[in-house]
Amino acid sequence: MERLSFHEEIRKNKISSYLLIGIVLVVLLALVYTIGFVLGGDYFFMIIIFGTIISILYVVTGFYKSADIAIASVGAKKAEGSRYRQYHNLVEGLCLASGLPKPKLYIMDNSQINAFASGRDPEHAVICMTTGALEKLDKHELEGVLAHELSHVANYDIRFMTLTAVLVGMISIISQIFLRSLFWSSIGRSRSNNSNNNSQAILMIIGIALAILAPIIVALVQLAISRKREYAADSSAVKFMRSPTGLIGALNKIKRNSPIKVSGAVAPLFLAKPGKEKEMFQTHPPLSKRIARLERM
Repeated sequence: MERLSFHEEIRKNKISSYLLIGIVLVVLLALVYTIGFVLGGDYFFMIIIFGTIISILYVVTGFYKSADIAIASVGAKKAEGSRYRQYHNLVEGLCLASGLPKPKLYIMDNSQINAFASGRDPEHAVICMTTGALEKLDKHELEGVLAHELSHVANYDIRFMTLTAVLVGMISIISQIFLRSLFWSSIGRSRSNNSNNNSQAILMIIGIALAILAPIIVALVQLAISRKREYAADSSAVKFMRSPTGLIGALNKIKRNSPIKVSGAVAPLFLAKPGKEKEMFQTHPPLSKRIARLERM
């Protein structure tokens, strides 16, 4: 079996992620363009103004407070004292090897094996480990998990996923405003002539279909982007450690665990989300696929 190059895997996953972001932008432009034709100038600018204001507020809050929000949502506490000395030592060693500043370290009280990273950039990053991960993983496996999370920090994945979430949210907002404004716009169009009504009816059908389908399409794209970033972080972790065995061991242990229960908003941040649902509806690739790829590196 041909061996995988982690450098090549990182490159391909980053390219795929940017292509998926391009698809989201195309869907957004198509939605705005169609709604502009259907509703006319006044409604078009109303959608843009409200959508832009809400999106700016969302991205500013998410960008500057993403780490604080994530930590607060899981009730994590700072990992302080000699009790977590190995945790600190492993992160410090990986940061020296990767050239990254040391992130703030937190502990989440949960018996399952899992971890996540958050923060807008390496200088404002945090890493959170569950108590179960610290208790059930050996040193090499723990180092593999930490290398994966530091890879998310190094690859600016949190910033990238925040951008994706903003685009997806904007499409959903615009779609909702459009669908709710149809009643009022139909009153004005009822005063037009019949020929205009026929052309407007066709555009209306297209607009409604696009407004309903666009949020679904981009949500699936968002999930695909999240899965690509997980593959890239796995590859980067191998790059940091020069060995995939630690992360493989950790993922195998997670595979034997029951799914960790967390808020849907922070679920994409975690190292893994075990489950039996179809891959296209998941934020993470199947553990078996991730393990198989790592075994080929």
